[in-house]
Amino acid sequence: MMSLCNVSKSILSISSPGTNLVPGKRDFARALTRQCNAYAAELKKAHPDKFGFWASLPLPSVDDVLKEIEKAVEEDCDGFGLLTNYHGEYIGSSAFDAVFDKLNEIGATVFIHPTKPCIKCQGESATVAAAPFVDQYPIPMFEFFFDTARAVINLFSSGTVERCPNITFIIPHSGGCLPPLFSRFTGFSTVVPGGRPLEAVEIRRQIREQFYFDLAGFVFDGETGGNGQLKAFVLGYDISYQTLLYGSDFPFTRTQYVKTFADRMKEGLEDLFGEKEREAVYEGNAVKLLEDGRKKRLGI
Repeated sequence: MMSLCNVSKSILSISSPGTNLVPGKRDFARALTRQCNAYAAELKKAHPDKFGFWASLPLPSVDDVLKEIEKAVEEDCDGFGLLTNYHGEYIGSSAFDAVFDKLNEIGATVFIHPTKPCIKCQGESATVAAAPFVDQYPIPMFEFFFDTARAVINLFSSGTVERCPNITFIIPHSGGCLPPLFSRFTGFSTVVPGGRPLEAVEIRRQIREQFYFDLAGFVFDGETGGNGQLKAFVLGYDISYQTLLYGSDFPFTRTQYVKTFADRMKEGLEDLFGEKEREAVYEGNAVKLLEDGRKKRLGI
């Protein structure tokens, strides 16, 4: 796939459903997470110019996560890959405060990928899917976008982003359903009492300084690809090209379609940006992100 699509280096991660496959089976989650991270670390060590990785974490077990963070950093991970929720416990929950405090302490890069939305029930192993169309449509079709919005809004509304200014977040699919809700969740928080008031100016600063967005999926529309989700995102919300990254969604998106999306992206980016900006999106932004992350880990 990399050869066909002219990808020089891949940052690997475990996508949905992650490494905590069975609610309540913490020993299994811890062992599987360790196995996956160790494999990725060996792959990076053997081919450092070809591969890096976002380490998985065995949430929701906080004690296990804190140990795994230390081990993954020792193994030279490039950051951490989190899901939007872990069997109904969403990132931004106070239950995960110690995890995000640790990630903030080490200046981590955190890639967030959506997964099946669900709700916790009584008992650690009891959950119910929060997807009313699950029998009609594939979960990734649109539920992934909704879950991305839920998780990121919760990170802001819980104060996690403000409390953790040293974390760099990467949000896939050009933010999913999040962008149209920027004004909604910030404005709502000051109009309707009971929640944590948010300042729109501050939220936009945090997005500008702490957030990157990848271009995986159907973000280009129109005959030349210059319309659609990405155009609305960049122009409508003043998102800098310097925060955009290529994303393949491989292997859930099979190689032939990764190539199709890459060709479509080439057309769309040529319609939206000049050569300098396109070079940044293809490679420069990612190189800077990884280098900045390395410096943070080394305390440089």
